[in-house]
Amino acid sequence: MCARVASYPQKLKLHLSVLIVLSWCMIATPWRHAFAADASPRVTLTVSQATPRQVEPLTQNAVLRDYKFAWANLAQALESNSAGAINGLFVGDASAQLVAQVNGQKKNGLSSRYENQTHKLEAVFYSPEGDILELHDTAEYDFEILDGGKSIHSEHAIVHYVVLMTPGADRWVVRQLQAVPRF
Repeated sequence: MCARVASYPQKLKLHLSVLIVLSWCMIATPWRHAFAADASPRVTLTVSQATPRQVEPLTQNAVLRDYKFAWANLAQALESNSAGAINGLFVGDASAQLVAQVNGQKKNGLSSRYENQTHKLEAVFYSPEGDILELHDTAEYDFEILDGGKSIHSEHAIVHYVVLMTPGADRWVVRQLQAVPRF
């Protein structure tokens, strides 16, 4: 019984130490990472012009959710130079291009950052079978290129993308993401 009484203060010290370390980590975390949810892309979707088929409400919600998630992960992959975040959200040509971009950045000691993302999506084609959705994205964001953590280029960009999404096993995936001068 005395051994239990003696170990209680040691356990209390350990718990307090862990609590202090966790508190310090939370305080030391950079603010832009502490509020990552607030920095997620803002995405709107208009489906009124989609032809030849109407986009169902459940599909609208899924596409909106998955496109937002894809851009958040794309930004994470390019900032951390890790293509893992791209897997599963981008397939085919879109995946190959983004993996090549990440590898090129890593090889040259660069990284890039997308912030303040706003995407205005417009569905323009929804196949009769429901297996292809073509979207036009007018994206607006702040883009920065870093060399070893030092900013070497920064710009506010408005870019038009033609996007092809297809349904996957449990989500809609980006199959093509092509920047174009205008729609």
